[in-house]
Amino acid sequence: MTDSQRALVVGVDYGTLSGRAVVVRVHDGAELGTGVHEYPHAVMDRQLTTGPAWEAGTPVSLAPDWALQVPQDYVDVLKVAVPAAIAQAQADHGIDVADIIGIGTDFTACTMVPTTSDGTPLCELDGLGDRPHAYVKLWRHHAAQGQADRINELAHSRGESWISRYGGLISSEWEFAKGLEILEEDREVYDRMDHWVEAADWIVWQLSGDYVRNACTAGYKGIYQDGQYPSEEFLSALNPDFGSFVSDKVEHTIGQLGAAAGRLSAEAADWTGLPEGIAVAVGNVDAHVTAPAANAVEPGQMTAIMGTSTCHVMNGEELHSVPGMCGVVEGGIVDGLWGYEAGQSGVGDIFGWFVKSAVPPAYVDAAAAAGRSVHEHLTELARPQQIGEHGLIALDWHSGNRSVLVDHELSGVVVGQTLATTPEDTYRALLEATAFGTRTIVEAFQGSGVPVTELVVAGGLLKNTLLMQIYADVTRLPLSTIASDQGPALGSAIHAAVAAGAYPDVRAAAQVMGKRTVAAYLPIEENAVRYDALFAEYTALHDYFGRGVNEVMHRLKDIRRAAKSAPASAAQTGSVHDGAEQTSSKSSGADA
Repeated sequence: MTDSQRALVVGVDYGTLSGRAVVVRVHDGAELGTGVHEYPHAVMDRQLTTGPAWEAGTPVSLAPDWALQVPQDYVDVLKVAVPAAIAQAQADHGIDVADIIGIGTDFTACTMVPTTSDGTPLCELDGLGDRPHAYVKLWRHHAAQGQADRINELAHSRGESWISRYGGLISSEWEFAKGLEILEEDREVYDRMDHWVEAADWIVWQLSGDYVRNACTAGYKGIYQDGQYPSEEFLSALNPDFGSFVSDKVEHTIGQLGAAAGRLSAEAADWTGLPEGIAVAVGNVDAHVTAPAANAVEPGQMTAIMGTSTCHVMNGEELHSVPGMCGVVEGGIVDGLWGYEAGQSGVGDIFGWFVKSAVPPAYVDAAAAAGRSVHEHLTELARPQQIGEHGLIALDWHSGNRSVLVDHELSGVVVGQTLATTPEDTYRALLEATAFGTRTIVEAFQGSGVPVTELVVAGGLLKNTLLMQIYADVTRLPLSTIASDQGPALGSAIHAAVAAGAYPDVRAAAQVMGKRTVAAYLPIEENAVRYDALFAEYTALHDYFGRGVNEVMHRLKDIRRAAKSAPASAAQTGSVHDGAEQTSSKSSGADA
């Protein structure tokens, strides 16, 4: 075997709840070993589960729409998942660690880390362990919606040219809205922050010792277009103290995708068991690296990475403005093409919420007796249904809407429930709702001059064959599937191979190392016709609640926030007045 045939790379994918590593052979893309590490702190969305107050038993509560993480969990992935992947590759294939020539990483985006000048996260500093704004703001932190609204309003009133590159709307998930939120809610944390760093770049910083901003997140999440960020004049108009945000907190060297950000440091080599000095690829986003892993980088191929959320990425030959898209960046996926992005903030998260919160114990018991998960059980119960038999339509906005409305104040809806509605009815309606959301995105692209000819699916939801057929039927597109269980990690490995010089560019590497099953699911015309009718109803609800006809969802969010911030009344806390003992509703004759 030649040296080039023995060459290996490592890809590390940082998801919402865990990090996964894979060892990949460079000359054919074969995956030889994998490792996984679950984040011990997971997602902190109700309270801080770390810090002095937590240790003292008085945890800091978080407001609605917050989502934080602990950066040390990310480093632990390097210490646990990477060595585990290497060990499996050694045991199963007898690999030599010395043959590993590079490492690449990808991350959820926009996930932001406030740091000092040397990259230390602020939450690790004395006195800031109980300050929520000092922690990582996960992509699904949506508490900056008010700041995003102001950015959008000002951009349109001033006629800023960059706003059209984002479908006319900046998301509350992105860098500028979250940064402005810190300034306006915790000035001390803002002032102590030297760098506002995408986690995709922070983990590369930990690996190599070099801070390099990747072109992907800078373009899609950091409003970096045509070589510049929003002007100081624009930022000052948002808040006079925000004018220097770019120059003070954001602006830094930009690294191109597939390039080497640096070399693996001695410390990181000790963490991972990898050879010191190997290439460390410029960071990237989980969705964008997955397109090369599926060898789906040509114009017209829309890759949907379906997990807790769904991100839709595709390349186009021309620049077009697509309403509600997350962004379009020249070279944002591969060189020489315009990379487009859109997405849905909740998909697998919605299914998970339903299983956790709305399924009766009898279903859980039946699933266990059948030896399958509750998701699998509900899917099999829903599979035989005729399309429309459940009589329901749902809106997939339980985590807000990323595309095409870009409004995280929106919320979920299920219409048509009766006393005869079963859990499998609602579950199927939620599956269909996410497919309708994807069709809405596809039609927005089609109608804006960006043709979509193939839907390529990657991610954990691939295993649900009913869901895949629903997507093919609803979108009326041939649905191809990635030939890897670790799509983003494989995509990161492809970038590592390019960074190490094994291939001239990502496009060339994808043709060899990336794989997909073409047209694994085809739309069934009879099903598609029935779904056309349901999609019309979905669209009517979508526009009624999402385009300003009825603002009830926004009003309910305001009411919820007010209630959460109000002091508890005596009745709420169960206080006893005048020595009279309170009784339950049942003891007073009421029956639930």
